[in-house]
Amino acid sequence: MNHQKIVVLDFGSQYTQVIARRIRECSVYSEILPFDTSASSLKKMGVCGIILSGGPASVLSKGSPRPDPKIFTLGVPVLGICYGLQLMGKMLGGKVVSSARREYGLGKLSFSKNSSRLLAGLDSPQQVWNSHGDKIEKLPDGFKAVGTTENSDFAVVEDTKRNFYGMQFHPEVVHTPRGMDIIRNFLRNICGCTGDWTMANYIDRAVEEIRAKVGDKKVILGLSGGVDSSVAAALIHKAVGDQLTCVFVDNGLLRKDERVHVENLFKNNFKMRMKTVRAEKLFLSKLSGVTNPERKRKIIGKTFIEVFDKAVKSIGQVDFLAQGTLYPDVIESVPIKGNPASLIKSHHNVGGLPKKMKLKLLEPLRELFKDEVRALGKELGLSKEVLWRHPFPGPGLGVRVVGDITKKRLDILREADAVLMEEMRSSGLYYNVWQAFAVFLPVKTVGVMGDERTYDNVIALRIVESQDAMTADWANIPHAVLAKISNRIINEVKGVNRVCLDISSKPPATIEWE
Repeated sequence: MNHQKIVVLDFGSQYTQVIARRIRECSVYSEILPFDTSASSLKKMGVCGIILSGGPASVLSKGSPRPDPKIFTLGVPVLGICYGLQLMGKMLGGKVVSSARREYGLGKLSFSKNSSRLLAGLDSPQQVWNSHGDKIEKLPDGFKAVGTTENSDFAVVEDTKRNFYGMQFHPEVVHTPRGMDIIRNFLRNICGCTGDWTMANYIDRAVEEIRAKVGDKKVILGLSGGVDSSVAAALIHKAVGDQLTCVFVDNGLLRKDERVHVENLFKNNFKMRMKTVRAEKLFLSKLSGVTNPERKRKIIGKTFIEVFDKAVKSIGQVDFLAQGTLYPDVIESVPIKGNPASLIKSHHNVGGLPKKMKLKLLEPLRELFKDEVRALGKELGLSKEVLWRHPFPGPGLGVRVVGDITKKRLDILREADAVLMEEMRSSGLYYNVWQAFAVFLPVKTVGVMGDERTYDNVIALRIVESQDAMTADWANIPHAVLAKISNRIINEVKGVNRVCLDISSKPPATIEWE
């Protein structure tokens, strides 16, 4: 799609995706590319500006990652952030040294008013977030310092003649409160971006592209009821109507009434062609006696492919397989020494089905981040209930029943989970947390109900707050709400006599139990 484009060259920073998202929040399209992308490739793309991300390496180390030096001859603005600034300093003739006093955490940025287009509209001092051990000691020719922190005379630098800018702190993180204004200043005042990246524009262009690609052929999409597949279905249906068929596999591992909700929304409300496959018995027979979480996942994934493949064949000639692949799923990060987190991602959407089924891929959301997918879904008429549903794992309740999976255990968990969801919604807390769910534990405990002793099952509640699921903290839910949830589960769900609350953070625990 032809938008004004800013490229973020990735040097392995944990914040690289955050930079790209902040740019898009300013209605400017951004792409993340490997740090060694050639200047000629960037020129062909017609980029409006380049941002050099931070990274874990030191520019003083032998073999530390470097961009193509020719990016500095393209005539487009370049902004270096943290490691990116030190790279610019060193590569353009300045001097970088290892700082005697490292700066991590909050800092205070001081500058003169109207000293730089980058800092336009900001008052000094500003709170910023630092995370670096090296610093610039001598600037390259043509540069001047326009902002300082306690430990750096060169916290913000610029060469206005060549349009090169750098900052030693991270403007993209929330701990730099006016960081978005700095990024916006770079995009608008320096790169000349007008802000043509909107969801309304995206829908018009995506519909045209889908129609051009699909022609009069048929498209199949595996519908899960989750945000990504729901938005992908709505967008493709807008483009090609009845050429799209959605397949919904009821594997018996879904939440209470999930099949009914999905059919009502897509079949009855959106009037989409939809095929429901009821395969509970098949999945449960293959999972019988399996307790290892990884084996469960593999069995569920393999069985899903078999069932889906059979469903597609029953529909007739199909040419395209649609998937709700998002941009974070397809970003290829070059592995950077000392930063194993930067390896290329493998994701359930990127591969698996296509090779076996000999279908062409249709991935209309692959340019989008999750928040953009929700904005797109809203434009397409999907409800808040669909767009802000809590994440649900691919293997479903199969990884929320700890130990052996049986229909009885699944039914108990479904009922307990439904109570939790009802109370989270009625208390107004559902949309304030990242995820809430119940877990069935394979232990029984003694209880007393009326005058009788019971020996029944335990349900654990997991309610967490998070920004992106990389880290998570348990949510501080009011005791009165927890008491109501516990009382209702024990009184209404036959087979449960004890409810526990999981108060572990990630790390060291994960969000899901298995």
